[in-house]
Amino acid sequence: MSRLPITKTPKVYIGGAFVRSESARTFKVADAAGAFYANIPQCTRKDLRNAVEAAAKAGPGWAKRTAYNRAQILYRLAEMLEARSGELVQSLVRFGAREADASRGMAVGVDRLIHYAGWCDKYEQLLGSVNPVASAHFNFTVTEPMGVVGVIAPDSPPLLGLLSMIAPVIASGNTVVALASETVPYPSILLGEMLATSDLPGGVVNLLTGFRRELIPTFATHTHIRAVYAVAQGDDRRVLRLGAAESVKRVRFADKGRAQWFEASAQGLDAVRDFVELKTTWHPIGS
Repeated sequence: MSRLPITKTPKVYIGGAFVRSESARTFKVADAAGAFYANIPQCTRKDLRNAVEAAAKAGPGWAKRTAYNRAQILYRLAEMLEARSGELVQSLVRFGAREADASRGMAVGVDRLIHYAGWCDKYEQLLGSVNPVASAHFNFTVTEPMGVVGVIAPDSPPLLGLLSMIAPVIASGNTVVALASETVPYPSILLGEMLATSDLPGGVVNLLTGFRRELIPTFATHTHIRAVYAVAQGDDRRVLRLGAAESVKRVRFADKGRAQWFEASAQGLDAVRDFVELKTTWHPIGS
């Protein structure tokens, strides 16, 4: 007797756990041949709010970890992606990517995590400073994480773009609520499985799937989201700007074409700088 294969039931990753959408809604995704592949959770605004609560709860502990420890955790995550890169490449190929491009993207994604692991204990020396002042004070500026950052990933490349946006945000001690690619969400489901078994504490990265038109307004206006890092065009960009102005949050747009995510210019200190705040302290000399 032939055996029916056991197919995966995709779930989103929120607060260190795999959950279905709060509304139990799903949307169908098809592979490159047009055949049905899976029912993906269609997250709602309630799911987004739950993810923000999880990220806010995990934030203080993550921010207090040493830079060395955060670097170790990002390096460990890169190890896990390297070990399961074949599965991730095949998931990208199934949804239309060329195998050569998918393999290259995975290699770049692993290297990008290593890149930001290296920045964890170095950005402070470059962004902070000791400031000369005309008074009897010791004046210095240090960086602090902003808190919960919303990430809206590109549709292409779906996995490399998501990794490239998450890595600098968590390297500096922030937590993330990310909306995966709407057209190719399945690789983010696999990424969530790796996050769950890595050393990354639950709630530091939360991955949602669903429709941009439903979730972007809440990303823009939720007051506990302190910044948004987004790939967005047209009306989505306008909604983010208007909502961010109302809720007073920082917005950064990743204006990159598909090919640019593979380049070295898609990484670096600037991406870390965008999601830290600067705190200046005046300390009287001799006290």
